[in-house]
Amino acid sequence: MLSPRRVKFRKQQRGRMRGIATRGNTIAFGTFALQAQECGWITSRQIEASRRAMTRYTKRGGKIWIRIFPDKPVTMRAAETRMGSGKGNPEFWVAVIKPGRILFEIGGPEITEELAKEAMRLAQYKLPVKTKFLVKEEQEAAVEATAQTAAVES
Repeated sequence: MLSPRRVKFRKQQRGRMRGIATRGNTIAFGTFALQAQECGWITSRQIEASRRAMTRYTKRGGKIWIRIFPDKPVTMRAAETRMGSGKGNPEFWVAVIKPGRILFEIGGPEITEELAKEAMRLAQYKLPVKTKFLVKEEQEAAVEATAQTAAVES
């Protein structure tokens, strides 16, 4: 499972998940991608389960890129503990996801759209956020269309 090798501070505050993803929201490596449609936390276990599902379905063909990394520690208190006496110990790691963030990419000469779509569907079931399947050509066309409408409006 993914986790940072070392961190400056062991414990973090929970934070807020506002707005949309401004980084990591375009397909960079593969041909097909899985994009988050809502915000949430994805644990390292969920990332690993999704990766395994995709890898098994593609029979280790092509290449899979994981575009998120769990770098936020989540702390938990022991069960049946009284109030007070500080914050709990870090139990697991999560990646903070905003809408529009690309979670996984897949590509390669032997990866067809149907194969990629099914692999992403299996990965999707392992995740706690709604996602959308993207194809690189379609995404580029959508980005150009939004750029043109922005140019017309200004």
